[in-house]
Amino acid sequence: MNPSDTPHILLVNPWIHDFAAYDFWAKPLGLLTLGSILRDHGARISYMDCLDRFHPFAAAGPLPSARCGRGPYLKTVIAKPKGLDDIPRNYCRYGIPVEWFRNDLESLDPPDLVLVTSLMTYWYPGVRETIDVLKSVFPDVPVVLGGVYATLCADHARHTCGADRVVSGPGESAVLPLVAEFTGWSPAPRFDPQDLDALPRPALDLEHRLAYVPVLTSRGCPFKCAYCASHRLQPRRMRRSPASVVDEIVHWHANHGVDDFAFYDDALLVDAERHITPLLEGIVAAGVDVRFHTPNALHIREITRPLSRLMKRAGFHTIRLGLETTAFEGRQTMDCKVTGAEFVRTVGHLKAAGFGARQVGAYLLAGLPGQDFTGVEASIALVKQAGVTPVIAHYTPIPGTPMWSQAVAASRYDLEADPIFTNNAIFPCRSETFSWEALTRLKNLARV
Repeated sequence: MNPSDTPHILLVNPWIHDFAAYDFWAKPLGLLTLGSILRDHGARISYMDCLDRFHPFAAAGPLPSARCGRGPYLKTVIAKPKGLDDIPRNYCRYGIPVEWFRNDLESLDPPDLVLVTSLMTYWYPGVRETIDVLKSVFPDVPVVLGGVYATLCADHARHTCGADRVVSGPGESAVLPLVAEFTGWSPAPRFDPQDLDALPRPALDLEHRLAYVPVLTSRGCPFKCAYCASHRLQPRRMRRSPASVVDEIVHWHANHGVDDFAFYDDALLVDAERHITPLLEGIVAAGVDVRFHTPNALHIREITRPLSRLMKRAGFHTIRLGLETTAFEGRQTMDCKVTGAEFVRTVGHLKAAGFGARQVGAYLLAGLPGQDFTGVEASIALVKQAGVTPVIAHYTPIPGTPMWSQAVAASRYDLEADPIFTNNAIFPCRSETFSWEALTRLKNLARV
């Protein structure tokens, strides 16, 4: 293109290939933030979401309010990846049918550049298929891949997924130079990528239907849990101002009718007096009737009795606590987030504020290296005894985390050879006693 022309840039959220997937308030906020940056600088932006539950060709489902915005993805059974033939579950492409995606692409003016995001490392087959279709429709258009998988497994992504460029880490500071390199269009930056308040709202208005909005009020985490990759993905801790978050929530509620918001922070409640407390006070003062959900888990020791009451007043509806295990005496090698007394105290605060057992869930990691059935079973019993809901969270081995070497040593798969084997649905680090039958029993035990 002529460097003086305004480029057309296509954003793509790829398919998921997995044994199970469900829409728990998930949107590609990073990709859509890049789209807003480019749009604010004058570029023409198109967006295609291969996971779109509200695609125009899809049959109408339940109203979003029936499930607080959540819902099942469309899916198509496909062949299992090599090495996973023995897993007794269907392997599926989650998202819209291939022909819908191809038809949507063919209806577009050819873009000058395509930006594709990625999430779970073991979802890369869906990324690869997405890029294959893009290349078949637009063979001469460069494709750039970013996101979580591109950051944690950059070399694998470069050799596997067919993108012309793989970009690791946060993309805000890289996106304008990248577009200039591929298109010749080079506007002067009008924002500070290190100031979260300077970034525009994610371009969620490009979705066919906005049943919910995920929100990030901060990036990074002060904790260094052995199983978590937060420090690799967001090495610097940054926060937005409470006022900017309130403005965003009010915007989506007032202008797009959104009632459900999911906080996806790694450390939403840390330094509560200067962050979440004034934020929620702002929500209460704004008088908006909305529901808040915390699928990414809250740090238990940060929840005080006054904060519990404020969370209730502001509209918190689904609370997930990052408990992970009740084997408190031996958890120092894993994390230092909570003690048994702190867990019991926090549950008491939440119950006193009016939250019910089904609203409050405590995540319990299952499938850790060396973990046996009885440890998880005991944790489930203690959580139920406390009066809240146990939520089984499958452990995912993540390259570069402190627990990675233990996972590699414990796994029956060669985790280092292929990210496909880190899929948490197959319990890659389970011992001989941790069988599918045991998992079914755990799920039955966890029911409230």
